[in-house]
Amino acid sequence: MTVKPEWIDFNGHLNMAYYNVLFDESVDELYPHIGFGYDYVKQTGCTTYVAEFHVCYLQELKVHDQVTCTFYLVAHDEKRFHAYQELRHAEGWLAATAEGLTLHVDQSGPKVAPMPAQIQQALADYQAAQGPLPEEARIGRKIGFKR
Repeated sequence: MTVKPEWIDFNGHLNMAYYNVLFDESVDELYPHIGFGYDYVKQTGCTTYVAEFHVCYLQELKVHDQVTCTFYLVAHDEKRFHAYQELRHAEGWLAATAEGLTLHVDQSGPKVAPMPAQIQQALADYQAAQGPLPEEARIGRKIGFKR
């Protein structure tokens, strides 16, 4: 993905909101491989909602920087999944990380609902294929002052 000029703030770097856009766009690319996406919503009336999302901004990104995003599945059950993402500059350095809890939602309620068996299996297959999680201190961290 490429950092767009209109995403740059008055400090001359990527505005914090657009880190979320990059993380979200990468998930949009992944979703069809798991079974989610526009067709899934249209056919089932179900979708995903992000319940919690934490971003750590590590290094500035500038206009036209090229980045890649890696998605790791930390855990999942029938109604939700916990993910960790890394946003890396094309030169390899880590620009930002994100961690989120996503819910599977039946929009007729709306209410949290179990995912179909084939999607639960696709998540399990994805997690098995990804290998070990990175040894990253940002997974599961809290925000607060040390006392």
